[in-house]
Amino acid sequence: MLEYFKTILAKVSFDKKLFEKELRKAIHSVVGDELGELKRWCYAKFGHLYGNVLEEQFLLARV
Repeated sequence: MLEYFKTILAKVSFDKKLFEKELRKAIHSVVGDELGELKRWCYAKFGHLYGNVLEEQFLLARV
């Protein structure tokens, strides 16, 4: 499931609102250690573009 969300997030990264929407879905769908891995991957890949979105969404998810 994690790889699926990585693919989706990469494809929608051109649009901030769409990226945020898909990120919320991903955060609520992955389980266990995958959530930490998703967080690390997102910051590495999109931190320079959407650092504030990532911070807000992962904070809300308490990761």
